[in-house]
Amino acid sequence: MARTVIYYTDGEGFGGAEQILLHTMEGLDRQYWHPVLFHHSNPGIRPLLAQAQVIHVHLRTVPNIQTMGDVGRLPQFIRALREERASIFHAHLTWPLSCKYGLLAAALARVPVVVATIHTCQEFPRRQWLLRLQPRLIARGIDRYLAVSEAAAQILRDAFRIPAAKVQVVQNGIPLSSFDRRPAADLSFTGKRPIILMVGRLGQEKGHQHLLKAATLVPQATFVIAGEGPLRESLEAQAKQLGIDGRVKFLGHREDIQDLLAICDVFVLPSLSEGLPVSVLEAMAASKPVVASAVGGNKEVVIHGETGLLVPPADPTALATAIQSILSDPGFAARLAAAGNERVQKQFSAETMVGKITQIYDELIVQRRTR
Repeated sequence: MARTVIYYTDGEGFGGAEQILLHTMEGLDRQYWHPVLFHHSNPGIRPLLAQAQVIHVHLRTVPNIQTMGDVGRLPQFIRALREERASIFHAHLTWPLSCKYGLLAAALARVPVVVATIHTCQEFPRRQWLLRLQPRLIARGIDRYLAVSEAAAQILRDAFRIPAAKVQVVQNGIPLSSFDRRPAADLSFTGKRPIILMVGRLGQEKGHQHLLKAATLVPQATFVIAGEGPLRESLEAQAKQLGIDGRVKFLGHREDIQDLLAICDVFVLPSLSEGLPVSVLEAMAASKPVVASAVGGNKEVVIHGETGLLVPPADPTALATAIQSILSDPGFAARLAAAGNERVQKQFSAETMVGKITQIYDELIVQRRTR
């Protein structure tokens, strides 16, 4: 009989963490594992729910508990957990304190195994001692933290003082076959200019503002930005102020990332912080040369000068120089793209990721029985 695994995220959008959640659920052997997705009703997660239904994941709506004022809804969450008779509760954390009330509910409902994947390298300043203390307290009810990169694992151990025995690295992985393709549709912004693509939420941490400044130094290229978020209006205003709005295209949320990758010449990710970026893995799977900032998990995916180029964060000049070096040397671009594709094929497949996760599930279930 298949064991039930409850997956949960309290995020309010659709990004890399949600994609990894979907890849995990889709990759499970349903003979042994029955996935159930607990979710709230925020409209921002509709893409997650729609794709979960496509891969035949059972959905269950639970209360959205974000603050102490919402804790009166906790008994309803606990009842839902008990009704599912889950063997495992697996939360996906988009920042260190996300899902904390869901994790508390899992502990109170006595779910046998509790797992949390941390998708970020975010930490808190030392003066915010109360925020730094909370992950340590939450960790008491968690059997295993899965960090998507060594950088994320180090923050758990050092900044939040999570016991090393509770932290394990499971790098993100993606389905690889869907990125080896030509574009399925004509895209109106294609033309004779080289296309520089960035995919990511329009938030401060992704560094779009620095990319726009770099675009002023690469006048021959069109910059295509896919993603939605709170900074869209200010970024569009910045592009206009810089005089580059005619060759910067803000596309919003897109379902055709594979098509966009197929027509781009260079993929960029100038983030200020990263766990382990799905967008870079997808670009490498599509055999595109990558320029990324040297932060967090980016440094574990991109080997500078071999599978892509790394630049200092918040440095538009260095970013523009790296882009120009690729555009000016097609042979160099081809070598980076080929080496990047080989690396992602060997190390970052969804099959590899899911295999490691389910092995951890099995180990924790055995340990629980022994205790």
